[in-house]
Amino acid sequence: MKRSEIKSLLSGEQVGEEILLKGWVRTKRGSKNVAFIAMNDGTTINNIQVVADLSKIDESALESVTTGACLAIIGKLVESQGSGQQYEIEADSIEVLGAAHPDEYPLQPKKHSLEFLRENAHLRFRTNTFSAINRIRHAMIFGIHKFFNDRGFYNIHTPIITGSDAEGAGETFRVSNLDLNNLPKDEEGNIDFRKDFFGKETNLTVSGQLEAELAAMALSKVYTFGPTFRAENSNTTRHLAEFWMIEPEVAFADLDENMDLGEALLKYLIQYALDNCADDLAFLDSRLIEEEKNKKAEDKSPMALIEKLKFVLTNDFVRITYTEAIDILRNSKPNKKKKFQYLIEGWGADLQSEHERFLVEKHFKKPVILYDYPKEIKAFYMRQNEDGKTVRAMDILFPGIGEMVGGSQREERLEKLEQRMAEMNVPKEELWWYLDLRKFGTAPHSGFGLGFERLVQFVTGMGNIRDVIPFPRTPKNAEF
Repeated sequence: MKRSEIKSLLSGEQVGEEILLKGWVRTKRGSKNVAFIAMNDGTTINNIQVVADLSKIDESALESVTTGACLAIIGKLVESQGSGQQYEIEADSIEVLGAAHPDEYPLQPKKHSLEFLRENAHLRFRTNTFSAINRIRHAMIFGIHKFFNDRGFYNIHTPIITGSDAEGAGETFRVSNLDLNNLPKDEEGNIDFRKDFFGKETNLTVSGQLEAELAAMALSKVYTFGPTFRAENSNTTRHLAEFWMIEPEVAFADLDENMDLGEALLKYLIQYALDNCADDLAFLDSRLIEEEKNKKAEDKSPMALIEKLKFVLTNDFVRITYTEAIDILRNSKPNKKKKFQYLIEGWGADLQSEHERFLVEKHFKKPVILYDYPKEIKAFYMRQNEDGKTVRAMDILFPGIGEMVGGSQREERLEKLEQRMAEMNVPKEELWWYLDLRKFGTAPHSGFGLGFERLVQFVTGMGNIRDVIPFPRTPKNAEF
């Protein structure tokens, strides 16, 4: 007999039929005559109830039916006589495929802290919260590829191992096969990377952008979706050492078109989540409402989860320059009353999450796109404006999270790019191929980066980025 999935069983189309169900026990309760087993197989947030009548099912067969056990059940799908569920299964046979020792199984049917579940990440998929997050994560992956494919973009696999640091951050993971106990040295006593596997220093990538630009100069519209790495020793709720980035690059697009693309992508993905993940979002929305009850007023989220998602959909994003934003922030009550942790003193300040959220949640009450940032706080590859002070950069800001997207129109003029690289001490010899792009058929082009985990965090309402990736990599943590 072919296995039926709980998601399809709950549609009711197989009522009256004999079915085979396989899944994991969430809870078991009962009396002398009957046992009720809540089962889940991961296809939906919703469990299905199995009724085991002890006149038909040997009581000894139920001894190993404990929370976490894996079962195969044959029985009839019927309309439920009790409250709490529409359909249930009247079991004819129960087979324990894999027992879960009740004294050892960590996920007993009670509330567990998120920290505890991170320590048991190999099992946390089985909880309602993490099964919902990972189904939504899958939907967002599929939605991203669909959005770009439907608009004529080509997906490019950019290298994970690279010889360049695209952001100039310097916080990279080195890739080497040198013997650490016997490192080769050059004439000056430095490590001789010519003896290394690639013949030069290499690291795990921080961005696929530079290589994506190469592809865009031939294919017009491309995007990357791959892992990126930062060796930043940060234990905040916003940082991971390994995370995924979506990075489109578009030839012939200026900054306005770049902003249009970013807004369209985010609205598409949020609508895709609402259309395809309704049950999981409803569960996470309820979970967040319960969580908020125990918070102080100043720590509460400004909106419930589904309300926040619809807030993004129903509003056109406000577009203002960095200079306009600084004026608003400098004259704001939190700044004047010194409520900001980082006070805005004047033009040139690097905006923090508290400033970005103020603009979105308090001032405009809409998502905001800031553009034309000071060149001193942005990367070398951004197109310089004629004022000599700003670059064609843009950030998209969301409620509750701050920056969601960061991008720019790229500097296509060779002389300007070389000048900026010299000012920022970016070695030209390492990026000769990137400069070549400006010599051979250069064209205006733009792109941005969307941190995938930050997107999933926003869509699920989770407060810690470690909870929206299956196996988080953070300082001193590479378990699982």
